[in-house]
Amino acid sequence: MTDKKRSIVGITMGDPSGIGPEIILKSFGNKEVSSCNIIVIGDYGVMAAAYKMLMINSFKLKSTRNISNCSFSKDVLNILDLNLIGKDELQPGKVNAASGSAAFECLKKAIELARNIDIDAIATAPLNKEALHLAGHKYAGHTEILADLTNTEDYAMLLYDKRLSVIHVSTHISLLEAVTGLKRERIEKVTELAESSMERLLGRSPRIAVAGLNPHSGENGLFGDEEIREIIPAIKKMRLKGLNVEGPVPPDTVFLKAANGMYDVVVAMYHDQGHIPLKLLGFNTGVNITVGLPFIRTSVDHGTAFEIAWQGTANEESMVEAIKLAVKLA
Repeated sequence: MTDKKRSIVGITMGDPSGIGPEIILKSFGNKEVSSCNIIVIGDYGVMAAAYKMLMINSFKLKSTRNISNCSFSKDVLNILDLNLIGKDELQPGKVNAASGSAAFECLKKAIELARNIDIDAIATAPLNKEALHLAGHKYAGHTEILADLTNTEDYAMLLYDKRLSVIHVSTHISLLEAVTGLKRERIEKVTELAESSMERLLGRSPRIAVAGLNPHSGENGLFGDEEIREIIPAIKKMRLKGLNVEGPVPPDTVFLKAANGMYDVVVAMYHDQGHIPLKLLGFNTGVNITVGLPFIRTSVDHGTAFEIAWQGTANEESMVEAIKLAVKLA
């Protein structure tokens, strides 16, 4: 029987050829995680193989086809078995279409469950974009799938860590597109998403820094005029709405200031501008949150790590933090 007095978090298995199954199982060894109502959405055969590889004896796996049949306890990890991939199809550490398809189906099912309020939040293990494409799903990643399957137009990727949090104006597009496509309306929307999401995490209104795009934030037009045309007008509008926002702060100093406590979140203009400092400071502890969706979604902030997959050496810290944060937000 489920205890709906406590939130249920669905954890997607991710790409079964990667480290997803391993870090999920290792995460359940964490007392804070095992005390939560969680269910793995994936393939029981894959999870059982990883369980055997890790030689776990502190808890058991339970296969189910219906969440209502789950009995949550620290001694049992429930697996919603979608029967996605055969033993002969699983290729640990390799890119293949079968694994890409399995990862997609896990996420699709999790979205269905979240929209039906059968689960209260989703925490995702990593998928591989090349494998996803080989399976015929031409998405840039988790974020784009989630947005498409929920018909969400205004969303953003927030990387959250205790030392530094970053939200992105653009993510999985070329750097040229990120620069030429930079618009004040998008900056305004992402800044508003930063306000609402960080207020939920912190319990108060956040201090927001908006990063510049160009060196020295353009130096008043000497090194580009994107700050003058797009970024500064967006910041002014957000201030008129009452948000505590500063900028454009030069990108070579804004992340240091935020890490030292001056700001709660930085609005980064493009993918690598935000990812590089976050991964430098919190590679094993950072959590990826998709904000703007009709439900809560958190994720690890790293990839499938095929080079160490199915060897028992993967670090589960980011998965632990993603699950804990999903529970907290739910």
